[in-house]
Amino acid sequence: MQTTPLALETLARSVWAVPPLARTSDGTIDPAANAAIAGHIEAGGLSTLLYGGNAVFYHLSLREFETACRVIADAAASETLVIPAIGPAYGTMLDQVAELRDMPFPTAMVLPQRDVVSSAGLATGVRRVVESYGRPIVLYLKFPRILDIPDVRRLVDEGLVSAIKWAVVRDDHTQDEELRELVDAVDPRMILSGLGDQPAIVHMRDFGLGGFTTGTGCVAPRMSRDLLAAIRAEDWDRAETIREAFLPLEDLRNAYGPISVLHTAVELAGIAPTGPLPPLLQPIPAGDLHDDIAAAVRSLDEFETTLAA
Repeated sequence: MQTTPLALETLARSVWAVPPLARTSDGTIDPAANAAIAGHIEAGGLSTLLYGGNAVFYHLSLREFETACRVIADAAASETLVIPAIGPAYGTMLDQVAELRDMPFPTAMVLPQRDVVSSAGLATGVRRVVESYGRPIVLYLKFPRILDIPDVRRLVDEGLVSAIKWAVVRDDHTQDEELRELVDAVDPRMILSGLGDQPAIVHMRDFGLGGFTTGTGCVAPRMSRDLLAAIRAEDWDRAETIREAFLPLEDLRNAYGPISVLHTAVELAGIAPTGPLPPLLQPIPAGDLHDDIAAAVRSLDEFETTLAA
């Protein structure tokens, strides 16, 4: 995998795929299945893998965290950027970066936390985690005003942040005062739209963000790659056509759980067996919903075929 420090060029070269973490039937992390998922994403033209929410890094024990990090590093091609997530608890982050210091990842993403925190306290926590880690982190902003914009700017100016994942849900993403304040405070090219392919057009066109993350693109990576290319070419009609083609699976993720549905979709697509979800998450039961997910996966495959024609 790539081990050089992140730069704006690195951030912009690829959509950031956010894959699930595959497990065997007994719940242990599956190296072969995770390599198959990474290979599928890479073959579709995406060269950044971010292991966070979809991989359920929230609930890893410290021992399992070390195993997961070694598996995802080994799964990636030599030019692929791999980013593990840490946290969300402060003590967990400190334990995890102690493990990461001996691993070649150029950065890690701090998982979002909104309970028992303040903006100033969260900023201090990031400073201390980075001091312990020795490398800048990806800042994940998921909740409104969880960090004051001046605090974000200070962290960036101090060189503690390698990128920002912006994932605050809005009813209308064209109207986002907080994001406008953020892009006025820091270089928007270091900010990624973190809500998948759906708001990517608005976030990159209207706010100048440097790229976007994708979950559904783990099933159809060529679609995400081509969506990014269309946005950069300002071919808005083509970009919108691709965005809409993601909707069948995205609608199911919104309705039944983005992590659980993606976990099932990757397996039903024949990419790799993903195994059971860890406790605290509800798996998708077999039945009609599986059929709906399989139909959405087929529609993505058919659309990708038209892109390649």
